[in-house]
Amino acid sequence: MINVGIIGAAGYTAGELIRILIHHPEVHIVLAQSESQAGKKVCDVHRDLLGETALAFKKEFHVEGLDVVFLCKGHGESRKIIDAYPELLECKIVDLSQDFRLKGAHDFVYGLPEIHKSLISKTKHVANPGCFATSIQLGLLPAIEADAIDGNIHVSGITGSTGAGQKLSDITHFSRRSNNASVYKPLEHQHMLETNETLALLDEKFSRKVLFIPYRGAFTRGIITTSHFETQLSEQQLIESYEAFYAKEPYTHVVSESPDLKQVVNTNKCLVYPKVIKGTAMIVSVIDNLLKGASGQAVQNMNLQFGFNETTGLKLKSTAF
Repeated sequence: MINVGIIGAAGYTAGELIRILIHHPEVHIVLAQSESQAGKKVCDVHRDLLGETALAFKKEFHVEGLDVVFLCKGHGESRKIIDAYPELLECKIVDLSQDFRLKGAHDFVYGLPEIHKSLISKTKHVANPGCFATSIQLGLLPAIEADAIDGNIHVSGITGSTGAGQKLSDITHFSRRSNNASVYKPLEHQHMLETNETLALLDEKFSRKVLFIPYRGAFTRGIITTSHFETQLSEQQLIESYEAFYAKEPYTHVVSESPDLKQVVNTNKCLVYPKVIKGTAMIVSVIDNLLKGASGQAVQNMNLQFGFNETTGLKLKSTAF
């Protein structure tokens, strides 16, 4: 059993993380830290956990006795915490913010298991990828490796309201979000920085633009991204390159029909649908933004760090209906 601490344990991603870890056969959660909810029972805040755990939130956190720490606070906070408490670096860390995702950020390894599995298994510190970045990259990596792309890459994606976090705001208010959709951060979404770094790993000469338009959707969880680009490959050649790339991956699956969000919500899966129409490739990729896009992938990374089977604790069923 490994001892786990969660810093910033009151938000959406932390709630999903606790839900997974309390049933993980190799894990004992010893610390759920939250300044805002200190003293309350975890199940009073994450109400789906009623009857599942007796944990209570603590205001302070400590390193002693912890084998791994999950950092679940907002962007910019992880770096502040490590600067203030450098002893945290003695533990294994999985950071769910964007603070350490780019090259040169301490010794953090970018935690996309589909391409960095060996590095993740050898490192103490993992930077968990962003949700949109995960979906986009898993949709494009096989095409990059197969040199299947001519010209620029155009991507659109829509995300559920949980992607904006638990903190109340105008953009997550039911009255605005329901029966509505809107574009935000067009062509300058922060997840494109990490995406471009990863694509360049598979092709050092990669210089194509990835033009991304994100949308806010009128649903709570899940991400659909659709990428399209010109290609010289036939549809069969493209499909074969995707199937070969993901043949040994337990959570990324190539499918023969355009997937629905309900097939992945509540799971750590990514479903990828490659299609070629009159010389244009279209790649649909779907994930649960809170699981494969955050907490599920974080547990997958922890499993790799400790030498567990990467699927341990993650055999989850989709909502389906």
